[in-house]
Formats: sequence, C-alpha cells, structure tokens
Amino acid sequence: MGNDGGSIPDRRDLVKNKPKAEQADKANQIRALWFFCALSKRALQEPVVSCALGKLYNKDALIEYLLDKSAYGDGEEICGHIRSLKDVKTLKLTPRSPPPSPGSDVAKFVCPLNLKEMNGAYPFVYIHTCGCVFSQSGLRTVIGSTPTSKSLSNDEDSGVVNEQLDVCPQCATKFSRTTDVITVNPSKEEEERMQTVMELRRSREPVKSKSKKRKANAEGAVEDKSAVAKKMKESTNNSHSPSPALVINPAVAAGSKALASSLLAEEAKRKAGMSDAVKSLYRSKFDKPKKETFTTMGTFTRVSP
Repeated sequence: MGNDGGSIPDRRDLVKNKPKAEQADKANQIRALWFFCALSKRALQEPVVSCALGKLYNKDALIEYLLDKSAYGDGEEICGHIRSLKDVKTLKLTPRSPPPSPGSDVAKFVCPLNLKEMNGAYPFVYIHTCGCVFSQSGLRTVIGSTPTSKSLSNDEDSGVVNEQLDVCPQCATKFSRTTDVITVNPSKEEEERMQTVMELRRSREPVKSKSKKRKANAEGAVEDKSAVAKKMKESTNNSHSPSPALVINPAVAAGSKALASSLLAEEAKRKAGMSDAVKSLYRSKFDKPKKETFTTMGTFTRVSP
C-alpha cells in the first residue's frame, strides 16, 4: 500500500544512512602479520629477517627488493627504511615439533623457553645481537622484568650509569635489555617509538667520505704515478748524457788495413797489364781531364769507378 494518503514517511524512509566502511577481519590481519612476509605476502620461510621496526620478511624477497626497488609495488612504503642487509637481522626461530601441515592455521614457530606459539596471541621479541626469538613473558621469566641493583653500577667520577649486559638464555650471547631487545610486530604506538629511536641512532652514525678500500687504492695510485714520473725523469737524463766513445778492437783494425792494402795492390797490377789504348778509355774522377781533340769533342768519356 502507498500513495493513498494514509501513510506518512518518516526520516528513515527519506534519508538513507551512509553504509559503514567494511572493516577487515582482525583475525586475518593478525594472521597476515605473523604467518606471511610483510613484503612479498608469501608464507614465512627460513631464513626470516626482521628490521628495526620489528617487521618480518623472507630474506630472498628482501634481497630481490634491494636489487630492484620496483620489484614490489608497495615496497618503498613497507620497507623504504631498509638501506641494505646491514639494517636487518636474521632470526633464529624455533620450529614447532611436529611441523604443521602446509596451509594450516597452526604456527610454524614457538618460543624455546615456554613453547608458546608465535601466532600473534602472545607478544614476541628478538635479541638484536644474536637474533634469537622468544616470547616476551618467557624472556622476562629468565632474565627478570626489571634490572636489579647488581645490573647497574654508577661511575661516581663521570656520573655515567654503566649497565652490565645480560646473557641470551639460548646461545649465551651478551646483550643490553634496554637497546637490544626488539619487539616483533609491535603496536602502532610502539612502532612509532621504535622508528624515532632508529632515526636518532642513524643521525649519530659518522658520515663515511671514503671507504678504507677506496682510500688504499687512491694512495696506491699516487705512489704509482710518483714512480712513473721518477722513471721518466731518469730516462730523460740518460738520453741527454754524452754517448760513450766507440771502442775498436786493434786486431779487427789491423785486419781491415791489410785487406785494403791487398785490394789496392791487385788494382795496380790489373792496370799495369792494360795497354795504353785501353787505359785511355778509363780515367779516375780524381784525374785532371785531358784536353779534348776534334775526334773526342762532344763524345761520352768513361770514368772508372
């Protein structure tokens, strides 16, 4: 029934409320954080690494991103703060025993201290110095929740508080509970605090103008240039120095003189056997030219070599 004047529409019929935005299932969000790589969205598979903000990545996916920043569309937004593999830590995870079947919602990793599952239901942390992963409650149970009086010692002269390092309960690596304990997948507020600490730490890093290797290569190149210049100078000085006198072997000189004398004797003997008519056909270029007659004028006269 309607349009007969018997019904009065109210505001609910005339104004349609804006539909509420669909909220993602919280359980799926938690599962995506703890079961899948934050970058590639593939299932976590060792080796797994974590950054200073506590996010979890498959190491092969992160290497692919560092080699090609366009490999993942939202890579810069997710892990743009990672400059190299030095900014992440490879985690030492404790696999669940027996391992879960592929595709199941059971966590792959557990805490080695109290066997709590790493599924997002419990807060987990890792030690930056060694990469061992524990549940927060398990680590606190072993090392204590607050530093004891023996853990801190005051230097009266400088007024600086010196903290004694704790020992990892799994690998016995020393660490500082104030700077080396990183929360895995922290809350938004905790992540903002961790990002502030990360930026502060990076601002204190010394600026590297040249690496040691490049500096050594540069020094070697300067030394090589100096050596080459020195050799060129020595070769130039040697080229302008007077040539040493030619040393002639006396035996060779005497032999050459005897050979020349014998050749001259043979030439004189050959000319002595010539007739005057033949001799007149040849003359040496050093002989004075004879006066030409009308019979020899303008003719070719042979000159003996």
